[in-house]
Amino acid sequence: MKNSEISSDKQVRTLAKRRVGLFKNTWFFLLAVLIGLSILTTLVNPRFLTTSNLMNILDQIAVLGIVSAGMTLLIISGEIDISVGANIGLTSCVMAMMIRGGQNIFLAIMVGIALAVLNSTLVGVTSILFKAPSFITSLAFISVFTGTALALTRGAFQTIYGQFETIGVQRFWGILPLSFLISIIAYIAIHFLLTYTKLGRRTYAIGSNPSAAHLSGISVNKAKLTNFMLSGACIGVAAMVLLSRIGAAQPSTGMGIELRAIGAVVIGGSPLMGGKGKIIGTVLGVLLIGVISNVLNMLRVSPYFQQVTFGALILGALAVSVLSTYRKRSYVRKTKDVKQKGGSE
Repeated sequence: MKNSEISSDKQVRTLAKRRVGLFKNTWFFLLAVLIGLSILTTLVNPRFLTTSNLMNILDQIAVLGIVSAGMTLLIISGEIDISVGANIGLTSCVMAMMIRGGQNIFLAIMVGIALAVLNSTLVGVTSILFKAPSFITSLAFISVFTGTALALTRGAFQTIYGQFETIGVQRFWGILPLSFLISIIAYIAIHFLLTYTKLGRRTYAIGSNPSAAHLSGISVNKAKLTNFMLSGACIGVAAMVLLSRIGAAQPSTGMGIELRAIGAVVIGGSPLMGGKGKIIGTVLGVLLIGVISNVLNMLRVSPYFQQVTFGALILGALAVSVLSTYRKRSYVRKTKDVKQKGGSE
């Protein structure tokens, strides 16, 4: 009788784990939402599933995707950088000014990416040095980066029409945007880093419990700085793609993209407190934002209501995350109770 009860308990635990695991797969939920939304939109407006419209969506979300890939690293490690938009503005302005000045395009790109990495590193260094949340230090650097860009450009547009269009207009097989392929490379790189490297495992450990990670021998500050540098590299690449797409730059270029990137990561299932998350969730979060924006445009919904929709989407993602955490804690509590009862018997 006792063996049958143990076997029954094991079955219940296995089923509970499966149910919790399925609920924890935010990407599965997002994929279902994307498919459902696409079907409904196609029924209302068949132009949604045309090749040109789908490729337009992929092109539109490329820059956001690259930034979100880097933001995923930071959020999983328990950090956040809200100076991303200002960093893109400064970086793209420097690239554009160098190209306008007759400098080699490759050199301008390398200098721009290096500058973006330096800027992000400064955010991380000051956060560690002053023992302040990176949210606060990055808030301060918004003014620093924007002010520097304004001083360099004197507030004027830096146009480079026709000088650097390859990334913005190139289509592989006449269909797939090069900009989107670059974002795919960024996704794959971050996924590989998080899944198969020591830095990835340390990033999860630091996000879960920095003190425990430090006691286990992990150099917390070094790992965090590395993540800020990698995020900066993503920002530099995103600035390059954006500059090629629009053919001009100004200090406000990229403004607001940090909020959408954070939103995409949160929608993808990475909580702001850190410790968990996957790049596949971020990919689907970015895609969902792009699809919803495209759908609302096709339905001629006011841009003001689009902002409301985006905010509601983030709130919905937070609700799912909280409910998932609650169910997990409830399951753990029940498991402990079962063990305690078994031990007392």
